[in-house]
Formats: sequence, structure tokens, C-alpha cells
Amino acid sequence: MFKKILIANRGEIACRVIRTAKKMGIATVAVYSDADANALHVSMADEAVHIGAAPSAQSYLVIERIIDAIRQTGADAVHPGYGFLSENAAFAAALAKEGVAFIGPPVGAIEAMGDKITSKKIAADAGVSTVPGHMGVIEDAEEAVRIAASIGYPVMIKASAGGGGKGMRIAWNEAEAREGFQSSKNEAKNAFGDDRIFIEKFVTQPRHIEIQVLGDQHGTTLYLGERECSIQRRNQKVIEEAPSPFLDAATRKAMGEQAVALAKAVGYHSAGTVEFIVDGARKFYFLEMNTRLQVEHPVTELVTGIDLVEQMIRIAAGERLSFGQADVKLDGWAIESRLYAEDPYRNFLPSIGRLTRYRPPVEGEQPDGTLLRNDTGVFEGGEISMFYDPMIAKLCTWTPGEGDGARIAAIDAMAQALDRFELEGIGHNLPFLSAVMGQERFRSGKLTTAYIAEEFPDGFDGVTPDDPLSRTLAAIAAFVHRTVRARATDISGTLPHRHPVVGPDWVVALPQTEIALSIQGEEVVFGDGSALTVSSSWKPGQTLADFAVGDAVLRIKVNLVGSAIRLRCRGVDLVARVRSPHIATLARLMPIKQPPDTSKLLLCPMPGVVTSIAVQAGDVVEAGQPLAAVEAMKMENVLKAERGGVIKHVAADLGQSLAADDLILEFE
Repeated sequence: MFKKILIANRGEIACRVIRTAKKMGIATVAVYSDADANALHVSMADEAVHIGAAPSAQSYLVIERIIDAIRQTGADAVHPGYGFLSENAAFAAALAKEGVAFIGPPVGAIEAMGDKITSKKIAADAGVSTVPGHMGVIEDAEEAVRIAASIGYPVMIKASAGGGGKGMRIAWNEAEAREGFQSSKNEAKNAFGDDRIFIEKFVTQPRHIEIQVLGDQHGTTLYLGERECSIQRRNQKVIEEAPSPFLDAATRKAMGEQAVALAKAVGYHSAGTVEFIVDGARKFYFLEMNTRLQVEHPVTELVTGIDLVEQMIRIAAGERLSFGQADVKLDGWAIESRLYAEDPYRNFLPSIGRLTRYRPPVEGEQPDGTLLRNDTGVFEGGEISMFYDPMIAKLCTWTPGEGDGARIAAIDAMAQALDRFELEGIGHNLPFLSAVMGQERFRSGKLTTAYIAEEFPDGFDGVTPDDPLSRTLAAIAAFVHRTVRARATDISGTLPHRHPVVGPDWVVALPQTEIALSIQGEEVVFGDGSALTVSSSWKPGQTLADFAVGDAVLRIKVNLVGSAIRLRCRGVDLVARVRSPHIATLARLMPIKQPPDTSKLLLCPMPGVVTSIAVQAGDVVEAGQPLAAVEAMKMENVLKAERGGVIKHVAADLGQSLAADDLILEFE
């Protein structure tokens, strides 16, 4: 067995590998860039080596610097994690030349499956069902348009060396094919150093379901069930689960056997994933094979009880798998929610900054038998950088049982866990994840890869509480307000009988309504005569507390913002103002402050680097015309004109780093 493993990665996956290596008694080495000098994976490892500047092209993607770190530390094996060099055949070959084990598949398998054009040909030869498309390299946008038209819209434009949603675009017409080709090419070059593009038919109403495979170096290859990964945004997975609520046993077996056949066709060993799209009739088509550990591997570990990282290490060390296909059983249901530093209220644009509060729920077995797991690479006070993926954490829940009952229990456990997750300082998608957990369509398992676009066509504006929840939150706001007022009237050292009265009658102003109520003891009585009991141990200063309201118990995030009370739970995020009836009457007369007019300005929607400026002062532009592009967290975002106009002034420069809302250009 290896004595020392270097992890050629960062963030949560580096921390994940370190945990298993420590469990196995293996020493670990972290590598880090300038931006990651204080990162969690650096402090967790036994040793750490600096490998360069913040941009990944100057650090994590530089093979020579990883090799140098190996030489400095004497590591005898390297785990690549995912992303960066994990599917780079040249890196695996360089390690072999150095006499260092690569904890991953053989070079030939990486080369064959890493090129999506070649992989589809091999898959077809191995008897794996594939999607119609053009497998040759496409030279320019005009050729892309011709090919797309011959295949028939819609089409998927994909980077041959792509992964993680990078270098992918769906085109529904000629204009989108032309623009998507260039954007995909740019993203692919920046992310992978390989700008080759191919095009295939986009299957409508598809599910994204993938099979986990595991093979040793002695000819044994197994499949470990499937993962449902259909909840995606911009081709990036957001919520995953195992097993899939859609597959039956026969389809699962057929997909697993085809995945194994493909792995054997390329002499694969280690952990790998074969991705399929599945239509409504359970017909499945090969998409690609990822020759690495997947981001969403924890849900497979939870339902199989198999530590995939440990198996990868043992396989790389030459050990045989200690179990066979008949030993692989799917037990329970697991859900994974990816917490991203992306602001759902700003169309999921990347957010950077410092985590002023990071308090995940407690991991491990819960009183109800649920398991909670949180894979992360951040800590409270740490910084989310613009240079890397926006991943903050992967929150997972597991419940025993099978079928719909187990799945709903896992979803409910996830909803509760998200309510207990405190995350402040940056924009993040936690309220969006909470909203999805409460949607009937998700809970019923009616999923496609277009789920988010269909359910949130106008973006995410938060969850609007229904009437019962509004009344519940109004009651909680009144309880909190009374507690704050009571504390303020009971200050030591004051003269007796000088305490202001805490009145029982209030009007709670919520964003959409006002609710009149009175509160006496634990009872809140509403204007219509109905009542709720409210009790809690909440004290001023607590940011998270349980409130028993009627027969329900809600975990609520509470923040006092001046005289207002911010309440958050289940995707709802609102500010309540509790006023006396007289003050409430006067408040209705206050004018509403209007936001400034920015209709003539193009503002940077997120922190990033300007990668292109397509116009100059005096240009006449039409609606939909590209104006500029900004890159952040490895994604290129094209900014387009919302309507026709004339450019008055261009304020930003090519290559300039901008903060959110910085001026890019101004219209006449």
C-alpha cells in the first residue's frame, strides 16, 4: 500500500480524499496556489507545497509543478480528484515516467474516453446505444451551422475535452448555433486547453442518469447502480439522487451491463462513470464516460456502503476487488444538494467574498435514523475566490427503506438540513435548493434536464409563502418582537415602575400583506378570531432557532435588521415589520423609495474579468446583439443588448477585473 499520496486538486474533493487516506493510515500532501494559501485542504494535509499563482493555468493545471511537488515530498501516488488534470492523459503518462502511481484509470482509457468523438465510436462498437450526431471535429461556425441544420434542431454543441458543464450550449436555431459554437470553443480552450467541438442531436424531455463503474487491474469490472442527475442549470448538476425514481430493475441492469461492456472495451480500471440520457420510454443513449471520480459520488457511497476513494486507492495499489456484482446492493435513498456561491436572485451569477458565517448542520446519524453528510472545502472566515468553481459544499441525506416512501423521507430530511445550514457573507443558492425540495413536481419524481428552466422560466425570486405560512411567520415575528421589547424593558439599574409597556396588539407587515394580531402568553390571536400557540427558546442574538407553532415545529433563521425582523425557512426569505396599530397606519402613508434608473447602463452582473468587448462608442446595436463577455469561476457570460440603441461610452477595458455592478458601457 502507498505510504504518501499527493492530491493534485483543491477544495472539497481534496479534503474528501485526505479524509479517506487518513482513515487508511496514508500520509497526504496538498498543493496550493496563491489564492489557496489558507485553504482548508492545506491545513488538513500532512504536508503542503505551493505551486504557483491563483489562475489554474499557472498552478493546478501545470504538470511540471505537480511533478516538482512530488519530488519535494517523496509521494508515491497521486489522486487527481475531479476537474483540473484528472482526465489529462499527459499527466497520467508523466506520473508513470516518474515512477509514481496514478490513482485513476490507465492512460489509454483516459485518451479514448476523454475525447468525446472517439468515445462515441468505441461505445457504438461495444454495443452501447448512442445519440445521433456529427462525430468529426468542426472547424468554424459556418460549418457548425451546416452540420446542425443537417442533424435537425435542437442540437447540443459540446467540447470534445469538456466536462462539468463547460464548453456546452444548446442551439435551437442558426443564430444560436453560430454563437454557441464560438462560446463553447472559447470556454473549452480556457478550461481544458483543447478547443475541439462536436455536435449531436439534443434529445427533448431527457433525463440524465449515470452508472457508476468500478474495476480492478485483474479483469473484474462492476456497476454500482445509478445516479439521477436531471436537475441541472447551464448543464451543471445541482441536485442528484440514488437510485433514480424512474428506472426499473430491467433498465438498470441493461444500462449497468452496457456501462461495464464499455469499460472493458478500453481496459478500464479504477472508478468511472458512464453517463446516459434516458427518454420518457426508458430508452437510453450514451453521452460520455468520465474517467474519474464524480462530484456526486457520495450518493452512491451512501446507498451501497462502498467508499469509492478507498477502492480507487486499493485498485491503484494492485489489489483485487473484495466483492462481486452479486454483493452490490442498493440500500435506502440518498439526495445530494450542491451549495454554490451563485446568487439565485441575480440569475445564478457567481458570487465571491468572505464567508462571515458558515455553520452546516451536524453530520452523522440523526435521531430519526437519517444520515447527514456534508463534503466541503471551506470554513467560517474563509474566502470564495473568483478563480475556481463556485462549489461551497455538498449536503447529503440518506434514509433507510425503498420506493417512494424512502425518497420522500430523504427529501424531507434534506429540507430540514437546509433550514439548519447557516451561510452568510456571499450570494448562494441555498434558498433555491430549499424551494426545489418543496415543489410537488420534484417530490413526485417528474424530472427532466429542463426542470429548472421549466419551473423557473423567469428566474428565481424566492418562495412566496401561502396564507397559512404567512400567518405562521407573522406569529413568529410577533413572538420575536415581543421578546426583544421585553428584554429592552428589563434593564438592570433602572428606577422601579419606569418600564415602558409591551402592548399586546400589533400589525405585522409582510412583503405582500399586513396581518393584525394580538399576543398574550403563548397564544397569538388573529383579527378573524383564529389563534395559534407559539413557543420557542429563542433569545436575541440567536440566528437559528426552533419555533413550535400549533402542531408544527419550524427551524427558522432569525436576523434583527434595525427595527425589522428577517425570517428564512424552506426557501422563504422575508422581512417582517411589527408595529403598533397607530404606527402601522402612519407607515402606510410613507412614500416608497424608487430605485435609480440604470436603463442606459450596462453594469457587470458579477465579479469577473472582461474577456471581450464587441462594440465601441458610436456603434448602433440591435436587441440581442452581444456587447461584451465576462468570465468568472471558469464560465464565460455573454452580455447582450436588451433593446436597440447607440453606444455613448465604453468604460471597461479588455482584461479588466470588475466588481458586481461596475460600469461596462453607457448608451446614448
